[in-house]
Amino acid sequence: MALAQPRDLEQYLALGKRRHNELCRQKRIFNARNRIIGGDAEAWDVQVHDQKIKEATEKARHETFAAEMRQNDKITCILEGRERRDKRSLCKAINDFQQHFQRPETRREFDLSDPLALRKDLPARQSDNDIRNTVSGMQRFMGEDLNFCERKKFQEEQNREWSLQQQREWEKARAHQRCAEDLYLKTRLQFDERAKHLQNLESATRKAVCTAVKEFNKSQATESLERKIREKKQEQEDNLAEISNLLRGDLLSENPHQAASSFGPHRVVPDRWKGMTQEQLEQIRLVQKQQVQEKLRLQEEERQGDMDWDRRSIQTARAALLRERWQQRQQRDLRRALDCSNLGLAKEQRAQKKYMEEVCTNQPTEDYFTQFNTQSR
Repeated sequence: MALAQPRDLEQYLALGKRRHNELCRQKRIFNARNRIIGGDAEAWDVQVHDQKIKEATEKARHETFAAEMRQNDKITCILEGRERRDKRSLCKAINDFQQHFQRPETRREFDLSDPLALRKDLPARQSDNDIRNTVSGMQRFMGEDLNFCERKKFQEEQNREWSLQQQREWEKARAHQRCAEDLYLKTRLQFDERAKHLQNLESATRKAVCTAVKEFNKSQATESLERKIREKKQEQEDNLAEISNLLRGDLLSENPHQAASSFGPHRVVPDRWKGMTQEQLEQIRLVQKQQVQEKLRLQEEERQGDMDWDRRSIQTARAALLRERWQQRQQRDLRRALDCSNLGLAKEQRAQKKYMEEVCTNQPTEDYFTQFNTQSR
């Protein structure tokens, strides 16, 4: 098995590099997504830049709205949290009051529903001289105890204290609620005042702009009206002056001496001239006949020159046509020779490619390059 020489390896690497470059070029040309040939890249860049500016503007606008919404949500959350804290404080105060001052033991009717009443109960009427002195087990009736007045007075005092304490707690809760409502109302009023102030500023600015535009339009209309009046007045004065000059001038009066010029008797003033004499007319006709003859002669000479020029142009065009046909024949021959040469090169490249594929799959690298060099010779 033969070894590959450095020269063969260089040729093989060069061939692989050309193949890779050709594949890259085909990807650049035939890939419609990445191809920029035939397109206006600057216009695309401008469009992309405009789109980015538009997206940045929309993003800034949405961020501004989001910031305002976040601020409003924050204020709402603060007020709701404050209201919840006030409610929680009120409920806690009510529970504390019930735990400390409204226990079941302190109720007036607790003695009727006391579960330990029998355990705490004592023999009826241990005092009042004779505790056991009852009539058929009915020791005493309602209101016949000795400390009835003190007990009643204590109960009344206790009820009064409870009522006062409940009233104080209620007033305190109402004060907290009023404070929270006043704070909420003050915040709402501040927001309303700010919105009203901004609306008044906008209205004032709009009114100022409208007033300035109205004053500008009014001044423009006044100036235009004054200018038209001045122009009309000037036009009327000019018309009157023109009519007066025409009526008093020599043009309408047809004065024959008005055509006399101050530069000599042979000259006249054109705008005052009334006509020529018969001798002057005859002389003009004679000069016109001479001019007609001269013009005919010049036309004949021009026609002869045009004929010579046309003949030369035809000869030049014929020579150019013959030269163009000769050049076309030369180019056709050169193109035919170039096509034959390209066809031969294409055949050689196809044969070389086919042979390379066969050699790469079946034979070593050195045998392939040896046969390739032999075939090239």
